[in-house]
Amino acid sequence: VEKNLKLEEKITMLQQQNEELRARIEQNTVITRQLSEENANLQEYVEKEVEEKKKLSRTNEELLWKLQEGDAISPVKLPPTSSTSFYRCSSENSSPAKVRTLRR
Repeated sequence: VEKNLKLEEKITMLQQQNEELRARIEQNTVITRQLSEENANLQEYVEKEVEEKKKLSRTNEELLWKLQEGDAISPVKLPPTSSTSFYRCSSENSSPAKVRTLRR
């Protein structure tokens, strides 16, 4: 009888452990699903960022090419000095106003 009681206690303890482990497995499954979804979203975000970076790089190359081609075709030659003047229209007056000189 005593042995039976000890075995029943052990069975009860093992059943409780089993239930706890099942609950942990279920919780881990939920977390795994959430992490998988988050991972998929992050991968999609990274792919979009990579595509945007490629697009910007292509645009940059195109603009550099146009700038170089514009310099090669431009009928106006820059003076031998390395300074260039930039102009803007003044809000008070429609004639261009010298803004600043930059060094190249």
